[in-house]
Amino acid sequence: MAKIRTLSAAALVGALALTGCASASGDAGDSKELTYWSMWKEGEAQQKVVADAIADFEEQTGIEVNVQWQGRDNIKKTVPTLNTNKVPDIVDGSFAKLAPILAETGQAKPLAEAYAADVAGEKVSSLVPEAYLRDDVLTVEGDDAPWMLPYSLTGDAVWFNAAEHPELVESPPQDWDQFLAAMDEMKAAGDTPIAIDGDVAGYNAYWYTSAMVGLAGPGSLREMAADKTGEAWDDPETLEAAQMIEELVEGDYFIDGYNASKWPAQQQAWADNQAAMLFNGTWIPTETGPYAADGFEYSSFPLPGLGDSARADFVGFAVPARAKNSDNAQKFAAFFLEKKYQDALGTDAKIIPIRADAAVSDEMSTIKDALDAADSYYMQNDGISFPGYNEKLLWPALSDLVLGKTDAQTFVDTMKSGQIDYWEQNS
Repeated sequence: MAKIRTLSAAALVGALALTGCASASGDAGDSKELTYWSMWKEGEAQQKVVADAIADFEEQTGIEVNVQWQGRDNIKKTVPTLNTNKVPDIVDGSFAKLAPILAETGQAKPLAEAYAADVAGEKVSSLVPEAYLRDDVLTVEGDDAPWMLPYSLTGDAVWFNAAEHPELVESPPQDWDQFLAAMDEMKAAGDTPIAIDGDVAGYNAYWYTSAMVGLAGPGSLREMAADKTGEAWDDPETLEAAQMIEELVEGDYFIDGYNASKWPAQQQAWADNQAAMLFNGTWIPTETGPYAADGFEYSSFPLPGLGDSARADFVGFAVPARAKNSDNAQKFAAFFLEKKYQDALGTDAKIIPIRADAAVSDEMSTIKDALDAADSYYMQNDGISFPGYNEKLLWPALSDLVLGKTDAQTFVDTMKSGQIDYWEQNS
């Protein structure tokens, strides 16, 4: 199994100086086209920004982009093509979706040409902030160039309506005890503290990942997951983090019906002021905007207990290893990091661009400030990308905990035994 790692910014620049002029292996020579399977759907704000970039890229380069707006299943649809001559030349998605399918299986092409490209006088390699280049993320052992070129960041936060809850603007809770106390005050006033769509396993997992990072630091859960003996689950932090989630369930802080409803029912309820807070990702203002209550003012604060850490996930491009037009694909990936499109992602699509100098919307200002202020970063699932681990083991066990189907100790026991079985089957 491939070990994924990152290079420091200095090492990255040095590696690209050596590899930047190399021709992509197996590329279709003088081809003037590429095939792109996009994660966006037609009509989405993000799709419109990408479509504008495609039009400009085609005009300026003469390279035709055959784009299919596949939506969020684009990577799932890519899997059957990976060992065929019909594989797309470029795809995009989150690190959590791309890494297990492409990087961990050796199906991703190193993007030396993209990182070495010049964008308005700046090297692409300098446009990905060094602070986000963490260990074990963007390059596969044995390759000198990253396999993914990010174009935006996602994170999470506790979202709330500032017009309804000015107290959270003035004095957001700073630690777990203050968080619980604030929710007790909400309950006493007749308010529901937290909305959550309990049928989305990935959302349920945010709670435990964040608790573990707060207790043991970024990368701690990923290191535990790599322990083939399962003994890492005997560490006291694993139970303590689970007990924090158990407190939320037993304290009746979650919205009624969260364990039996279907997404997006509860985030819609939150946007209609039926719950005070929603712990979720940076896409929430865009997703809930169409049905938000009149006068809704999006604001957020970091989940208490994280210390100086913040979640920062990459969304970006990857090129399958068998892509016929990988050179053209890498040219387009680099092109999309022009400030014009990065600004549009920030202001029009209301997401967080990867470039530090790009504009952001008012809705994203609080979470962007939290990212800028953080001393360390972690990813969704704390960067765990072992094939099937999250979907088959971690997420089901965490959903049982968040939904109140199991207790903290049972969760830890389930993970320890399940992890031993996982590595026996995947080593």
